[in-house]
Amino acid sequence: MRAHGVQALLMGGQACVLYGAAEFSRDADFAILASPENLDRLRGALNELQAEVIAVPPFASEYLERGHAVHFRCRHPDASGFRVDVMAHLRGVAPFTELWARRTSWDLSKDFQVDSLSLPDLVASKKTQRDKDWPMLRRLVEVSYDVGFASPTPERIEFWLRELRTPDLLLDVVRWFPLEAERAAGERPAVQAARGGNLEAIRTALTDEEVRERDLDRAYWAPLKAELEALRHKR
Repeated sequence: MRAHGVQALLMGGQACVLYGAAEFSRDADFAILASPENLDRLRGALNELQAEVIAVPPFASEYLERGHAVHFRCRHPDASGFRVDVMAHLRGVAPFTELWARRTSWDLSKDFQVDSLSLPDLVASKKTQRDKDWPMLRRLVEVSYDVGFASPTPERIEFWLRELRTPDLLLDVVRWFPLEAERAAGERPAVQAARGGNLEAIRTALTDEEVRERDLDRAYWAPLKAELEALRHKR
């Protein structure tokens, strides 16, 4: 991707690993800019990887623009069998230009750098209907809290109050940052419950949040899944 100048941001399980939330992942997921120029650069990278489209939809901007993921399997000997998935739009996540502006760049070695979604954007992308994403979402925010509590910033405090899903830690943040918690309480019932010190009410509010996001994700994917099924039958 970098050799061909592709504007692509690592997301999914591989990005979770970089942030310290270990997850078993069989593939690499990328958010990409779906401009004609960038898609041409992506084709060059995929050709070098000898990557072939698997399943549906085909690799075309019209499907990426509608929110589909396109799936590839690499045949190059150095990446044989490895799967690469690309998406241009994600539910509940900002447009790619904003994601790119606040990306995180990782220097994994002297000559190897990877760009990924920022932590808040990665967390937002994990709010899906899939069971496996919610424990990972929780762990990602816990890592942020563990690493950042010694040097809190307004941005970190706002992120913790908006996204923490661990009742005990949410109670801690509310106690340590009462003014910020007061402002956040009107937007998040779990924070309001934490201000009252009621663990059971916090758990209930967190469950309600998860159910709501899962329902939104199902509604978002319903027409896309129907389109994929039609493509399968046509093929």
